[in-house]
Amino acid sequence: MRIINRRRATLGLLGSALLLTQAAPALSDTWPSRPITMIVPFTAGTTSDVIARSLAHELGDKLKQTVIVENKGGAGGNLGAMAVARAPADGYTILFATTGQAATNQLMYKKMEYAPQRDFTPVVLVAKAPVIVTARPDAPYSTLKDFIAYAKANPGKVTAGFPGNGTLGHITGELLARNAGIDFARTQYRGSAAILTDLLGKHIDVGMDSLAGYVSAVKEGKIEALAIASSQRWSKLPDVPTVAESLPGFEAGVWYAMLVPAKVPTDVVDKLNAVTNAWLKDAKTQEFLANLGITPAGGSPADLTAFTQKEIDKWGPIIKAANISF
Repeated sequence: MRIINRRRATLGLLGSALLLTQAAPALSDTWPSRPITMIVPFTAGTTSDVIARSLAHELGDKLKQTVIVENKGGAGGNLGAMAVARAPADGYTILFATTGQAATNQLMYKKMEYAPQRDFTPVVLVAKAPVIVTARPDAPYSTLKDFIAYAKANPGKVTAGFPGNGTLGHITGELLARNAGIDFARTQYRGSAAILTDLLGKHIDVGMDSLAGYVSAVKEGKIEALAIASSQRWSKLPDVPTVAESLPGFEAGVWYAMLVPAKVPTDVVDKLNAVTNAWLKDAKTQEFLANLGITPAGGSPADLTAFTQKEIDKWGPIIKAANISF
């Protein structure tokens, strides 16, 4: 009798467990049930921040949940990236990464408390933007060719501003110095806004950063645009030459990607990917990005993985040759 009762009790427990398992909804059915945090690893007002806030608004609208943008700058974006790498893998923390955190920082920083390919799950490549070389308004040069000549005639007297150690603006500056055979003093900032302020204040001579944060100031004649490091001239600044017109083959661009902590469920990744791709295809989004000098990208998580590896392969030898390390 006792044996029968025990069997019945065991079967009852197994049956209850099975019912609970069958009744439990998939994560995609319940996510998101609370606010999501999107971490931008740079200060407010940077290009990353501008794009991220627009995307966050779209995600919030389509996912029917608040998406909070949190700026966490420092160490070339590593501080913000590390916060996301350490976050729970539940889809409630997103990293709006740039080239550095997703790919190139690991090639320069001797000690990083996260490994991009290990600690993040790729979601989608959002957009790409070329680096622009700008100059203070009263600079004695208005073209990249003239700047190079001036820097050669005045070695070490030119001061260049970059948006933080190891950012693509910085790497581009090092590549430019090596390819052009020039040298300049280096000043690191925590974002585009600070570089622009010091260009306008004539505290630095040139700035190298992603294009978006400087378009308005260039169009208004407040600063000089010496060159854009893209494969071709940008239609909205047609008089600004490419770097390649002075240094053949030179091309450098920042890119933006959405990453989440490793092991975030696939259904959550797929939802984020689908909403972002739809946003990128919208005409208003494309106009918004075009006005910033940015090209929308999109694609699958696998596409982002492949693209990231190509960037690592491209910049690795350049970073090593320039001996950029922190």
